[in-house]
Amino acid sequence: MATSHDLAPNEWAGLRLLSIHAHPDDESSKGAATVAKYSDHGVEATLVCATGGEEGDILNEAVNTPEVIADLPAVRMRELKAATDIIGYQTVEMLGYRDSGMKDSDANKHEDCFWAAPVIESTERFAALIRRHRPHVVISYGDPMGGYDHPDHVRVWHITDPAIAVAASADADIEGEPWQVQKLYNSLWSRARMVKMHEKFQELEMESPFEDWWFERPNFDHLITTRIDCDGYYERRANALLAHETQVDPTSKFWFGLPGDVMAELNNEECFRRMWSRVDVGLEGATETDLFAGIDPEDV
Repeated sequence: MATSHDLAPNEWAGLRLLSIHAHPDDESSKGAATVAKYSDHGVEATLVCATGGEEGDILNEAVNTPEVIADLPAVRMRELKAATDIIGYQTVEMLGYRDSGMKDSDANKHEDCFWAAPVIESTERFAALIRRHRPHVVISYGDPMGGYDHPDHVRVWHITDPAIAVAASADADIEGEPWQVQKLYNSLWSRARMVKMHEKFQELEMESPFEDWWFERPNFDHLITTRIDCDGYYERRANALLAHETQVDPTSKFWFGLPGDVMAELNNEECFRRMWSRVDVGLEGATETDLFAGIDPEDV
């Protein structure tokens, strides 16, 4: 298999990828290295961010100032611009909703929040963006059961598949010409990777951020269909995370607790679940190594 460094600069020219995320910073913690790799090799990458992240807590005390707090929505947009430039997204679209806050919080009831919006409305908004950018591949989130059930993440899961169907329907009364996405993926965090990181902390006699409850959660590694080689892209992902200064503590053991070279070695791939494909990936049960396997941009 070719590594990231063996690929021609235009290896995937003509192909288009769209990721949908709940908040600014999610695009940097999930799939950032994969998007950076594809963008570097010719893929047109679009991010759809569902909310402005207005409810995000400031986790970095260095920027926890009255001025930042008073201007947090604008600050988070500047952080998003910096992070997506680092990753290599050519286009960022805001779905236009307010952050819904954590589950059962007062923010869930705000009339402008994502969770309170009619599902058909947010589905059609997303479908119109799919028609505008015409991605071959969409990356989203999966079923929240056993995972992260933040309302905005759950709502992204709710609208993704229906929006793809609406975007493809000639009968849908939304802006743009119908467009059929060819493949849908959900981001997955590998349990095996977390175990290796935990073991490395122990090997180096360092305090691990992975408490017992991390490994009491359901293991979804059996759902992984696709592993993307991201060798050489860890630093891009780390820098994108750090661009979200309010949301990412640069002293976090979880993100940055191990030496950089060790983190790069342990984070040299990203995992996905292929939910469906309209093209034959030709693998017969083998692990997929390319999100665009089976897609010829000349044919769609």
